[in-house]
Amino acid sequence: MGLGTVFLSEVLGTGVLLLLGAGVVANVLLAKSKGFDGGWLLINFGWGFGVFAGVYIAYKSGAHLNPAVTIGILTSGADEFAPGVPVGVGSTLVYFAGEMLGAFLGAVLAWLAYKPHFDETPDEGLKLAVFSTGPAIRSYTWNLVCEIIGTFVLVFVVLALGKTPTQLGPLAVAMLVVGIGASLGGPTGYAINPARDLGPRIAHALLPLSYKGTDGEAIGKKDSDWGYSWVPVVGPIIGGALAGVIASLAF
Repeated sequence: MGLGTVFLSEVLGTGVLLLLGAGVVANVLLAKSKGFDGGWLLINFGWGFGVFAGVYIAYKSGAHLNPAVTIGILTSGADEFAPGVPVGVGSTLVYFAGEMLGAFLGAVLAWLAYKPHFDETPDEGLKLAVFSTGPAIRSYTWNLVCEIIGTFVLVFVVLALGKTPTQLGPLAVAMLVVGIGASLGGPTGYAINPARDLGPRIAHALLPLSYKGTDGEAIGKKDSDWGYSWVPVVGPIIGGALAGVIASLAF
């Protein structure tokens, strides 16, 4: 399989993942949405089903949808990222690029779907939360630890599923993501995916999201919280790498 196919597969799969994932957050948080205040579990299941759809779409590339998964496979000592895709520097970078672009595009599509609701929402923090994660208690060390643990669980179990076929396929991964969100998502919002957070955060920085008052003047200042942005990138990278190493010893 060519790397062009891998790239397109990851763009499409990660794009749908972010469209549905960011979309459920927008549905719960943004003003006048019919899903407003739907709660944490609705968000958990929305992300889970986003993964479910994305994995099916990106089947040709092995449906990584996440640089942490790619890194986990790399550090596990595997020979291939997917059937016919050898592990190597070039293929690794193609996966990363597809995941990042897909995440960015999916976030933009979610913004388009909810554009009137973004316009009606004065709270800039809620709008940022549609695109990226943030901590409930800001403590960079403990936020990093939480992201490492959550991503470790994701990648370790995904690698285990590859060794122990259950016939559940994408559904197993979807329910795993729901479980991680329900159990470990409270401290940081469970990015567990560098592309999922960084791509949409870039989209947030670029899109016209300022709230306007009745006089048409912008109210408030858009802040993409770049000071925190390294946590949901570095944490998942470490968690994914550790999961791959331990999986190579355990399975």
